[in-house]
Amino acid sequence: FLSHSLQAKMSRQVQARRLEGIDKNIWVEFVKLATTYSKVNLGQGFPDFPAPEFLTEAFRRALGGGSHMLHQYTRAFGHPPLVKVLAQFFEKLLGRDLDPMTNVMVTVGAYQALFCCFQALVDEGDEVIIIEPFFDCYEPMVKMAGGTPVFVPLRPNPPKDGKRMSSADWQLDPAELASKFSERTKAIVLNSPNNPLGKVFSRGELGLIAELCVKHDVLCISDEVYEWLVYDGRQHIRIASLQGMWDRTVTIGSAGKTFSVTGWKVGWVVGPDRLLQHLRTVHQNSVYHCATIAQEAVAQGFQRELMLYGKPESYFVQLPKELQQKRDWLVQSLDGVGMKPIIPEGTYFLVADISPFKSDVPDVPNSDEPYDYRFAKWMVKNKGLAAIPLSAFYSEAHKNNYTNFIRFCFAKEEATLKAANDILQKWKQEKAS
Repeated sequence: FLSHSLQAKMSRQVQARRLEGIDKNIWVEFVKLATTYSKVNLGQGFPDFPAPEFLTEAFRRALGGGSHMLHQYTRAFGHPPLVKVLAQFFEKLLGRDLDPMTNVMVTVGAYQALFCCFQALVDEGDEVIIIEPFFDCYEPMVKMAGGTPVFVPLRPNPPKDGKRMSSADWQLDPAELASKFSERTKAIVLNSPNNPLGKVFSRGELGLIAELCVKHDVLCISDEVYEWLVYDGRQHIRIASLQGMWDRTVTIGSAGKTFSVTGWKVGWVVGPDRLLQHLRTVHQNSVYHCATIAQEAVAQGFQRELMLYGKPESYFVQLPKELQQKRDWLVQSLDGVGMKPIIPEGTYFLVADISPFKSDVPDVPNSDEPYDYRFAKWMVKNKGLAAIPLSAFYSEAHKNNYTNFIRFCFAKEEATLKAANDILQKWKQEKAS
């Protein structure tokens, strides 16, 4: 009897039902392809240039000469020096007084901040409006919380004057957006500047979203991780600063994007205590705590930026200047080979139209794989250049309408962008011959 029971296999389903249909992940597949084939990886969104010296120096100080208590737990909802300086910073940006202990919470990157929002605020059967294209974790996270995602796409309106398309030309249809709100709507997810498009929502567009949130008594989960990366003199407007929105908005930020240290995994949420108290419950029952030393170093980085706020030597002023130049180099390179770049107003991503290349990419018989997936795989295997298909950022219902685009990341060293340009130049010569 004993030997039989040792061999018996479980026959019941082991995985929780909430995981059904959300097990596939674009990054697992494309990171593996990039690792195997790419000479130049412009796929994943992380900088390959060094973090700012003042920040790594702060980390070294905390690690070496700092208090030995920096190696131990700190306050679960955020290291006191970090929540304090974040409150001071966001008071400036939002034009209101903030309590560091109740209006700010530190998370394991913006990713965990999003997870806390959906788990804490979305109930079984609640609808959550997601603007497409969207960062791919929003949909599975809503579903894991028991919510129902409702999608509304930004629609491209190509300029009539023959100018290059910009991310500003992708717009919400006001009537279509309004039609998605109902008594079942609990929240809308806003991502401005938007990954993957690089769209920076205008005051008018944010005003429309705010009006609908107030009218229907809906929450706003505002993912603003690229808040400092805006170009061409544009301004990032925080929806929580608009009338009637503070009380219903959770704003998410990221040291990874702000200071070019994606591996540190320090993020935060800013919002009213009536919302954040529920996020704290999820946080204390999941990760509980974030790395103390990383929080200490980020706190020192923000203290420096608070002193230099708005001055030319501020990192928040310098970084977008450098990235705008890199964006323009990549635009020229892609243009040269015949792709049609959509000029991003923000983030470090650029989407390009690849419809002119249909004859280059062999058809795969009996495959239902979208063209952008086939193109991205073909490009990395045959040209050594990695990018991400845009339709990965759409729901099943809409992805087939957006299969002529791929996304590149330009937060790279000059040498990386030059190597990408060399690949594209060679490709152009091959096409010409």
